[in-house]
Amino acid sequence: MVKVTARLITEQGWQAVTMSRLAAELNVSRQTVYNEVGAKPQLAEAVVLAELDRFLTVVTAAFDEHPDDVLKAINAAVRGVLELAQDNALLHAVVSATHGANTELLPLLTTHTDGLLDAAKTVVSRSLKTYELSLKPKELGIAVDLIVRHVLSHVMQPSNEPKKTADAVTWAAAKLLA
Repeated sequence: MVKVTARLITEQGWQAVTMSRLAAELNVSRQTVYNEVGAKPQLAEAVVLAELDRFLTVVTAAFDEHPDDVLKAINAAVRGVLELAQDNALLHAVVSATHGANTELLPLLTTHTDGLLDAAKTVVSRSLKTYELSLKPKELGIAVDLIVRHVLSHVMQPSNEPKKTADAVTWAAAKLLA
C-alpha cells in the first residue's frame, strides 16, 4: 500500500491520492484501505516512515562497513543519505509541493519532525556506541543532535554536492566527538 501511495505521490502529487483511488490501484475496497492504514493523515505518516526507514538503512550500512573508523563511517553515512536524497523522487515531490497545496506530507518532514529526529538520533547514537569515544552520554547526545539536524537540513535543502557536504559534516563531527 505504501509503495503504491509513493508512486502516486511522485507521479501526480499528494493531492491526487485519495482512499478511493488507492483502493482502485490495489484492487481492494475502500474500506479495506481504511482498515489497513486509517485515514489519509495516517497514510501520509506511513509513507514518510517507510521512506525514513530507507534512509536509516543507509546509515546503518555505512557504520557496519566501517567498524574501526568512526569518521569514515560518519562520512559514508552522510554521503549515502545525501545521495539517496538527491535522487529521491518521493522526497522531491514532497519538498517541491506547490506553495499552499493541500498536503499532510510536508509538515511531517518540516514542522512535525520529532518522530523523524528521534528515529534518526536513535540509529546514529546506537551506531556510535560501538566506538570508543571519550564523550559522556549527555555530550554524545548533543553531538548526535547537532549532526542529525545538520544532515536533515541538507536533505531538505542541499547547498553543495553530497561528497563536499559529507566532508564538511565529517570535519565538524571530528571536532564534536574529539
